[in-house]
Amino acid sequence: MSGVTLYVALVAFGALAGVASGLLGVGGGTLMVPFLTLAAGLSQHAAEATSLLVILPTAVVGTLTLHRRRIGDAGLALRFGVVGAIAAVGGALLALALPAATLRIVFAAFVGCVGLKLIYDGRRSPEQPA
Repeated sequence: MSGVTLYVALVAFGALAGVASGLLGVGGGTLMVPFLTLAAGLSQHAAEATSLLVILPTAVVGTLTLHRRRIGDAGLALRFGVVGAIAAVGGALLALALPAATLRIVFAAFVGCVGLKLIYDGRRSPEQPA
């Protein structure tokens, strides 16, 4: 993909990732990284780095929207965020130390485990909306 086609695909997928982020609470990485590697042709490292940057404004807007309805715990989120930001330095350095093929396998295993856990939890006990 290139030119206008790539631009249209990026805009459409950005909208889809934004909706999924607000609807499902996903940071976008589970959708964005595969899209960026498969459709946009980015390397695994570049896709993960790009996804991290894309997630920031998406997460802020989604959080503010939910916060207006008094959903979520801002204090808890900020504490997790500070620890997560510090730990992200180590994670980014580890990602850079891994070959792209290994990083892709680690990412795929993570997404697969999350998917299996969600299926297991969904079949075990349906939750009622808040």
